[in-house]
Amino acid sequence: MRKGALLLSIIAAAVAGVSAFGWTTIQHGFSARDNPSLIETFVARTARSLAVPAGAKRMRNPFPNTPDNLAQARAHFADHCAICHANNGSGNTDTGRNLYPKAPDMRLPRTQNLTDGELYYNIHNGIRLTGMPAWGSAEKDEGSWEVVLFIRHLPQLTPAEEREMEALNPKGPGERQEELEEEQFLNEGQPGNHSPKPSTQHHH
Repeated sequence: MRKGALLLSIIAAAVAGVSAFGWTTIQHGFSARDNPSLIETFVARTARSLAVPAGAKRMRNPFPNTPDNLAQARAHFADHCAICHANNGSGNTDTGRNLYPKAPDMRLPRTQNLTDGELYYNIHNGIRLTGMPAWGSAEKDEGSWEVVLFIRHLPQLTPAEEREMEALNPKGPGERQEELEEEQFLNEGQPGNHSPKPSTQHHH
């Protein structure tokens, strides 16, 4: 009888807690600007860990940490990942800060303590209910292994490497237009260079 009463008390307390959490959430509203609650964080991390097959967790990166491989990995990360994760892996970008959950700081132990296989699996297959997409093809995905190599290097990233990556980051239309205007302005002052004249032709 005592065990049954205790079990009912635990179930009742859990239901009450979930109900209270649900009611508070509904009253507060849903916004991607918020940080996930402790319950959401625990459930999400547990689900992510369970989603990675045991065999995948044991996989090792086939790319050795050589200067050439690291340079290739750095360029790949700058072009594909930095828009959300930042060149230094901090997640401190306009996109990364406004995701739900926010992009993690991958320099910290929470990411660095994952196995190579876990990192690869999350990059290759994406993570549901987050902003993390699945990358690479199903058959061959060397790019995701390169990203794993670079993630391991993030705690040792140098300022010089970050500056090199900035030149490799994708540029939006506004940035490209600004660069074009600067180039045109500089070229106008060169001998033999003339500003392009507007077209007088009419097209019908």
